[in-house]
Amino acid sequence: MTVVRVALCFLMIQSIFKDITVKTETMDVCASCHKNATCNDKTDGSGGKVCNCMYGFVGNGRTYCQDKDECQLGKICGDHTKCHNTYGSYYCTCLAGYSPSNHMNTFIPNDGTYCHDIDECGVQGVCGEGGLCHNTEGDFTCSCQTGYTVQDGSEPFNPNWDAAYCKVIDCGSPPSVLHAEQLSPTITHYNSELQYGCREGFQWKRGQNSSVCGLDGKWHGPSLVCEEVDCGEPHVFPQSTTVWNNISRMGSLALYVCDPHFYNSGHENVSVCTAHGTWSRPDFQCEEIQCGSPPVLPHSVLFWNGVSKIGSVALYGCDVGYRSLDTGNVSVCESDGQWSNPDYSCEEIVCGEPPIMPLTVHIWNGRVTFNSTVTYHCKHGYYPKQGLNISVCAENGYWTKPALLCEEVKCGVPPSLPLSVMIWRGQTKVGSNVSYKCIEGFYNVRKGDTSVCDSEGIWSHPDFLCQEVDCGVPVSLPHSVVLWNNSSSLGSVALYVCEAGYRTVGEGNVSLCKSDAKWSRVNMRCEEINCGPPPECPLTDILWNKASTLGSVVQYKCKYGLKQQSDKNMTTCTSDGTWEKVFVTCTAHCGPAPEVPHAEVAWDNSTAVIHRCVKGHYRHTGSDISICDITGKWQIASLHCKEMKLTVNNLVVINERCLRWNAENEGYREKYTVTFVGLRDFEQLFSDRRKKIFSSSALWPVLCLNLLPATNYTITITTESTRATSTVTANTSIPVPPTPEIKYSEVEASSLTLKLRRSTNTLDSICMYQVFVIPVEGVMLFDCSSSVSPRFLAQQRCDRGYVTAQIQLSGLAAEINFTVGDQQLYGDFFNAPLENGRDYYIILRTVCQWGKSRTQSCVIWAKARGTSYIMKISALVTVGSIGAVGSVIVMGYWYSWYCKKSSPRFISAAI
Repeated sequence: MTVVRVALCFLMIQSIFKDITVKTETMDVCASCHKNATCNDKTDGSGGKVCNCMYGFVGNGRTYCQDKDECQLGKICGDHTKCHNTYGSYYCTCLAGYSPSNHMNTFIPNDGTYCHDIDECGVQGVCGEGGLCHNTEGDFTCSCQTGYTVQDGSEPFNPNWDAAYCKVIDCGSPPSVLHAEQLSPTITHYNSELQYGCREGFQWKRGQNSSVCGLDGKWHGPSLVCEEVDCGEPHVFPQSTTVWNNISRMGSLALYVCDPHFYNSGHENVSVCTAHGTWSRPDFQCEEIQCGSPPVLPHSVLFWNGVSKIGSVALYGCDVGYRSLDTGNVSVCESDGQWSNPDYSCEEIVCGEPPIMPLTVHIWNGRVTFNSTVTYHCKHGYYPKQGLNISVCAENGYWTKPALLCEEVKCGVPPSLPLSVMIWRGQTKVGSNVSYKCIEGFYNVRKGDTSVCDSEGIWSHPDFLCQEVDCGVPVSLPHSVVLWNNSSSLGSVALYVCEAGYRTVGEGNVSLCKSDAKWSRVNMRCEEINCGPPPECPLTDILWNKASTLGSVVQYKCKYGLKQQSDKNMTTCTSDGTWEKVFVTCTAHCGPAPEVPHAEVAWDNSTAVIHRCVKGHYRHTGSDISICDITGKWQIASLHCKEMKLTVNNLVVINERCLRWNAENEGYREKYTVTFVGLRDFEQLFSDRRKKIFSSSALWPVLCLNLLPATNYTITITTESTRATSTVTANTSIPVPPTPEIKYSEVEASSLTLKLRRSTNTLDSICMYQVFVIPVEGVMLFDCSSSVSPRFLAQQRCDRGYVTAQIQLSGLAAEINFTVGDQQLYGDFFNAPLENGRDYYIILRTVCQWGKSRTQSCVIWAKARGTSYIMKISALVTVGSIGAVGSVIVMGYWYSWYCKKSSPRFISAAI
C-alpha cells in the first residue's frame, strides 16, 4: 500500500513538472524585463534567462526596477565629501576647504579618488596686507605681522566670514624739539627712526637725538637739549690788530690787520665763530715786508748789497757790447713789497755794414755787434803791399778803418816749349793763359796744353810733351783682312776686307793714322752670309738640310700626283744673302675652270680658280675658290651668288627732317644718293639744292637731313646698285622767332624812346614786330599766342591794352629806336600818346606767319610810370605757338568793374 502511494506521488510530481517544462519553453523571458533591467543568462547552469535590474536600480527585474539612493549607504564617497544621488547613479564632490585628487569637479570613488585638504595659504594675499596665513584641516586662519595691528576683530580671524583685517601701525606726526630740526625724512610706520640735530647757532649738550615709532603707535623720544653757541674771545696774532665787536655767537666775525711794514703772508684775515663754539683759524701771519731780489733788466749788470727791506736801493749798468739809452738806473724797495720800475734799458751796439776797401774782398760772418771782425783780402790778381787787413766793431758803433793796400800781379812773358808753337794774346795779369800746339807730325802725349798766370806772378807749368806721331799696328776686326803697307806715321791708311763667306755691313772700311797717334774708327763689321729660310713654291715639297750659309742648296719636288712643268728645281744661297730665283710649276690635269652659277672667273692658274659674282648679284654664302686636287678633279667653290633686289619702299618723313624706308637688302650694304631741293613761295629767289651720299645695311635705314625752316622740299633717294628711286616731299615749320636784345627800363614820361638790337634772319620777310601798350591796373593776363590785335580807340577810355605799332622785319637795320606815343601810323596802327597819371607796360611781340603756321615770342620792353606807385614785377619773356598756351601773371591794380566786363584779357603763353 505504501509502495503504491509513493508511486502515485512520484507520478503526480512528474506530471506537475512536465507541465511546467512545457510552459517554460513557450514563454519569452527577456520580453518581460523592466525598461531599467537587462536580460542575462542564468548563473545556475540551467540554461535559462533571467531579468536583472541595471546598476543603480533595485527590484525583481520584471515588474519593477526603482532608483537606488547610494548616498544612504554610509560614507560611500569617503571623508570630507558630499554625495549627490542621480537617477540610476550618483556622484561625489569635496567639501569646502578640500580638493579631489583627480583634479575634477565631480568624481566616483571607485577609481580611488579622495578629497584632500586645500592649503589656502598658498594663495598670495589671502589674509590681506600685513596678514600671516595659518593652514588648518579644511580651512585657514589669519593673524597680523609685526608692525600691523588687527582692526574690527581679534586674532585669529578668517577674512571669508570675519570683518577683521590688519592695518599698518602709524605713529602720526613726529614730535618737535626746541632749537632742533628733523634731519631724516618723515616715515611714520612701526620701527621707523627719525634723527634730530640742533639748529644753526645751537649745540647738542645732552639727551637722545632719535625718535622711534613703537608697537603702541606712539613716538618714543627724542630728549636732546640744544643750547646757543658762544665762542668767547677770538685768537690773537703777533704784529697785528684785531677788529671785533665783542659778539661771540655763531657767525660773528673778527678781522685781523697787520702792523705797519708788515703784510699778511697767508690767504685769509677773517675768523668766524663756528657751530662748534670755536673761532675758525684763518690762514693769517704777519711778516716783515721784503722786496726780494731786484728785477733783472735785459743786457744789464746789477749792483746791490743783498738787502731787500723797504728803502733798499739797487743800481744798474749795461753789459759789455751794450750801451744805455736812459738815465734812470736806480730801483728802490717800496712799501708794497715791490721794487720800483727803473727807467733804464740797454741797447746792443750795432755797427751796420763794414766799409768797402778798393781792390779787396772781405770775409765776414754777417755779425755787426760789438767786437765783431771783418777780414780783408786782395782780389784775385792783386797782392797785399802793406797795411792791416782787419776791421773791428767799436764801442762807438763804428767799424775801425783797415789800412790794407793792394797792387796788381804781373807774370811777364810765358816760357817756350820744344817742338811746339805758342798761342798767346800778350796779357800777363792773373788768370791770363797761353796755349801750346805741337808742330806738324808731332802730337801731345800728355793731357795739358795750357799755362796760366797764377796769383803769385808765375806761369803754371803745363803737362805738355810733343812726340812724333806713330799709330802702331791697325786694330783687327773679326772675320776681316787688313790691307796695310806697315806705315804707322801721320796720314797712313789701312783697308779692311771681309773674309770669304762674310759680307760687309755698314759704311767705311778705311782707317787713317790721326794726329793724336790713333787709327780712325772703322764703321763696318763682317757678318756671316745667311740667306734664311728658302722661298716656298706652290704645290711642292722642299728637300733641305736647314743650312742657309753661302753655297747652301735647296731642291723642290712636286707633291704626289702633280707633274713638274719647268726644268730648274734647285736654288742656291748667294753672296748677297739671298736665294737664287726659282720657278717650279706643278700642275694637275683637271681641264678648264669649273662654272659657278651667276659668277665669273677672276683668276686662274690651272690648279686654282677664284670666282666672283657677276654684276647685279652679290656674294650671299660659300667659298669663292675652286681647287684642282691630285686626282685631276675640281673641288668646285661653294659660292652662292644672289640677285640684288634693292628698292626704296615705304619712304616716309619723320619729324620734318628725317627719312625712313624699307630697303629689302637682306643684310647687303648699299650706297644711296639723296638729292633734295627746297623752295619758298614767299621768297621767289630762294633755292636750297644739295646732295648727300649715304650707305647702310639696315633693313629700315633712317637718315636725318639739315633742312632749313619754312621751306617746301622735294627729296629723291636712288640706290647705286639697282638705280631704284623714290621721291617724297617735306614741309618744314617756322621756328620760334628769336627775342631781340633789349634793356628793360622804367621811365616817368607820357612818351619814351626805346632801343633794341636784332640779328637778320632768312625769315624776316614773313615776320613783324608788334608793340603793345598795357595799362597797369588790377590783375592783367597777357596771351602772347593770341591772334587778336586790338587798336587804340580815342573816343573810349578803356583800361585794356592795344597795339600801338606794327613793323615788318624785312629791311630793318640791326639797331632800332622806337618812340612810344609819337602819334604816327605804323602799319595801320596809331601810336597814341600815353595818358598822364597812369602806368603802362610796353610789350614787344615778334610774330612770324607762313600760311596757317604761326609762331611768336614776347618780352617786356619797358614801363612808363605816370604816378609814384611802386610795383614789383617779374620779367615776362614768353614764347608761344598756336598749339601751346601758358600763363604768366603780371601783378597790377584791379580793373574797374566796367572794364572787367567789357575788356578782353590777354593770357601769356609760357615758354
